Amino acid sequence: MNILIVKLSSLGDVVHTMPAVQDIRRALPQAQIDWVVEKSFAPLVQRCAGVRRVIPCELRRWRKAPFATTTRAEWAAFKSELQREAYDAVIDLQGLTKSALVAWLARLAPAGRRYALANRTEGSGYEAPTRWVADVAIRIEPHVHAVQRSRELCARALGYSVPTQEIFGLQPHQGQGEIAPEKIAIGMLSARPCVALVHGTSRADKQWPAAHWLQLAQRLDAAGYDVALLHGTDEEQRRSEALARGMSHAVVWPRLALDALTDALASCAGVIGVDSGLSHIAVALDLSHVQIYNFDTAWRTGPIDRARQRCVYAQPTPTVEAVWLAWAQVQPSGGTA
Repeated sequence: MNILIVKLSSLGDVVHTMPAVQDIRRALPQAQIDWVVEKSFAPLVQRCAGVRRVIPCELRRWRKAPFATTTRAEWAAFKSELQREAYDAVIDLQGLTKSALVAWLARLAPAGRRYALANRTEGSGYEAPTRWVADVAIRIEPHVHAVQRSRELCARALGYSVPTQEIFGLQPHQGQGEIAPEKIAIGMLSARPCVALVHGTSRADKQWPAAHWLQLAQRLDAAGYDVALLHGTDEEQRRSEALARGMSHAVVWPRLALDALTDALASCAGVIGVDSGLSHIAVALDLSHVQIYNFDTAWRTGPIDRARQRCVYAQPTPTVEAVWLAWAQVQPSGGTA
């Protein structure tokens, strides 16, 4: 059975789709699973267990210059790659016009069908073309976690029950005896364990105050941890550098590709961060992790019922003490927190 997953972006949404792939693998072991995703996230999807073929696209960039010669050539190459296989099931897990277009372009096997969401769920975008294109539109309970939404849609489309255990299947590179190049690049050669701090987010109102990060770093330093500061934009890099100047035993990581960043995070003792794609990678890697929320939306995107992760929510923002107590709770027995 050939199955095509359509989930193009964003980083957190891509990570939240991975458990659905693992469910399919367990329910249908012979299934061949391909995934269409924005090119910038393809290195991460290539680390998802059970994905046979990653089909990258650049719809975001192509829309900016739809009639350019390079766009037309790249679009033709993408269509050719997309239609190389015939699919028994094409599952649009995005629910937007752009994902509906991709699902519509995909080639079906003689008895193949397209599946999609029939309705908007709370806090998520939704556009009508996704159900117009679908052969089967499936209604999902609106108040649902992002991970569970994808898992339920796939289960109902393919005829199995959602497993109790939630597995992401994100696989970091497993080196044998050598020091990985990305560890040298980020300065993770100290004997002390390292905690990555994810302060950057696309929304300013999700950020945690700089003074809180500085106080938290002091506590981590006293507990025997080094600190790593991550960034994905120039603005976040400047903020990382400013924070590092006020911290002991802190290093600003270079901007790594997603696959190298995944490997680097997997080497950490844990991650503390705001609601962002990098924090969701920490959850997928099953690291000790605290996720900080200024809004009561952890029920939709945060780690739920996971022993090694906690969400901390408060308005206007959680205190350092609340985050530190949560960090202590996610440490293995005998940890240093």
